[in-house]
Amino acid sequence: MKTMYRKALRRGRAWALAAAGLLTLAGVQAAPHKLTDDRGKPVLLRDDAKRVAAISYFAADTALALGLRPVASTFLVKGREPEYLLGCTASAAKLGQRAAPNLELLAQSRPDLVVAIRRYTEANAAKLEQVAPYMALNLENYADSDRSIRLLGEALGKPAAAQRLNDDFRGASRELAARAAGRQRPSYLFLWGSGDAPWAFYNEHMTSAIVNGVGAVNAAGANPTPAVADNTAFEMSVEAMLAADPDLIFVYDYGPNRRFERNPLWARLKAVKNRRVVYVKDHWIESHGPVARQVVLREAAHALHPAVFAPADVRAIATTMIPRCP
Repeated sequence: MKTMYRKALRRGRAWALAAAGLLTLAGVQAAPHKLTDDRGKPVLLRDDAKRVAAISYFAADTALALGLRPVASTFLVKGREPEYLLGCTASAAKLGQRAAPNLELLAQSRPDLVVAIRRYTEANAAKLEQVAPYMALNLENYADSDRSIRLLGEALGKPAAAQRLNDDFRGASRELAARAAGRQRPSYLFLWGSGDAPWAFYNEHMTSAIVNGVGAVNAAGANPTPAVADNTAFEMSVEAMLAADPDLIFVYDYGPNRRFERNPLWARLKAVKNRRVVYVKDHWIESHGPVARQVVLREAAHALHPAVFAPADVRAIATTMIPRCP
């Protein structure tokens, strides 16, 4: 009986090995990475991702900080390479704006993972998944930033390095907050837009959370409907800005026609009269990546408390995290 059992067991193992071999030859095998994105959908990878397409700078930022150059990337401003990424995206295929990436160019770049902002791309999930596994991320608040860095770190086979990036940022935030403690907390707005009423970001947005953390009060306040997805900003008239009259205004510098700055009330704002309007670049919009948020932290600290914090050197900060383009 024992002999028969051993033979049956050997035959079973042989069949299992043969089946595994056939599945491998057919290109179907157990995935070492089974991740879940912010849709709650599985993202199946056969191996560590090595060719990442970034639909938003977040994935390019995170991949570079983890030692991998993206093969494709969208942009915020056509023809402008983000300074905080040190030109390392210059050779990546340019997919267009993050809300409407060119799927043909995406396919030509042969990615093995597409990482995208969920709200812009979820409607095209089926098309994206025909190109490569698609990871959709919320990328709104601080928790989204930490979670997404960890998730992409797992996809690249570098979970420990990704966790270190989160730990380093948390430590830097605590250090700068301690240095700003006890000082006057200036009020501010963070604006993005080119029309008569730009978008003002609530406390919950990642950039606002960073600025709040180094000793400031957001005149836009908290999101009144936190249960509503993708609601971390609202259109704010110049009249409403004047009513709030913040000490400092951060304005995203890209906009072909920032009409709100031509409103006669704009010149009456305290921040405008005191020359406390700070024009900021792409990393303030896409502040969820590990490099971007470190730069925003230091730029915000200097703008809020110039007597305490030196001006931020964007390239020097980035070079500590991306010593050279991978």
